[in-house]
Amino acid sequence: MNNKIDTTEKSYFQWLEDDTATRWWHDSADPAEIELALEHKASGATTNPILVAGALASNPDFWKTEIGDIPEDLSAEAKTELKHKAVVQYAAAKFIDQYESSNGECGYACAQVSPAKAGYSEEMIKDAKKYAGWAPNISVKFPATAAGLDALEECIALGISVTSTVNYTVPQVIEVAERFNKAKARAEKAGIKPGKCFAVIMIGRIDDYLREVANDNHANVTEADINKIGIAITKRAYKIYQERGYEPKLLVAALRGTHHMLELCGADLIMSIHPKFQGPLLEAGTPRKLRIDEEVAPDTIERLSLMPEFVRAYEPDGMKPEEFITYGVVQKTLAQFQFTGWNKI
Repeated sequence: MNNKIDTTEKSYFQWLEDDTATRWWHDSADPAEIELALEHKASGATTNPILVAGALASNPDFWKTEIGDIPEDLSAEAKTELKHKAVVQYAAAKFIDQYESSNGECGYACAQVSPAKAGYSEEMIKDAKKYAGWAPNISVKFPATAAGLDALEECIALGISVTSTVNYTVPQVIEVAERFNKAKARAEKAGIKPGKCFAVIMIGRIDDYLREVANDNHANVTEADINKIGIAITKRAYKIYQERGYEPKLLVAALRGTHHMLELCGADLIMSIHPKFQGPLLEAGTPRKLRIDEEVAPDTIERLSLMPEFVRAYEPDGMKPEEFITYGVVQKTLAQFQFTGWNKI
């Protein structure tokens, strides 16, 4: 791998396209931002309840035209679904050409199930079947809870593409890959083409969470150590995926700065990038090099490992699937998706 620093006049996105295996999805549902992302070769669109609610609130006149009149006698849940569908279908339409030209390898738009259903697999499966019918290039998002993983396996076996979200840990993404393998075998036995699978790592949110844990517990770690947490988890997960030949694609999301992008560059994965971090990466001359094989310093891992919550996230056997829903940042994110996203849609 070439570790030479490149300071050419290409933008970072041009360099990714030309020189690395890394690809990127656009992390927003805003129409104008999607258009700009397409200009810079985004190959998919991430949506979640917060992003959908934000898009609806920022351009109400546009979405009123897209959605049309909503019958007053519909339930709140049905009204939410209509709005959610309009935003997701809009994003899917913008990426359908990529989906078709790549034979379904890229060009997806995500549609996330209600965070209130994170513990109810049958309800998530029921919604997924509806969402998958919204467009050919929908990837249904499930949380990486035990119930969400059951839903993920069932849907992949039925040929529905899925994205596993609310993932922060090595054991979660390993379990996603293992469930995919089971689903693929089921699908092939039934003569069905299995759905695609993307495994999210919310890299910045795990940093945020363990920063709070470190402060609350007066842990002997520095801010520089904290900023390496998500990177260390992602690099370990990526190495395991490569060694075991797992088929799902890791999808790194919830960046907190360009450092997350820079430290993982060169990996055969997808970065989901919010517009606020796209700007610096569009500037020509940004220093860059392939860093995925550069391990986080052992002394940093040693200090972080004094925190049990880091160990649970970093070690491949740090948690069992039934523990995923109890991990602090999983509960925190589900609540944020519900109260600052879904309830506002």
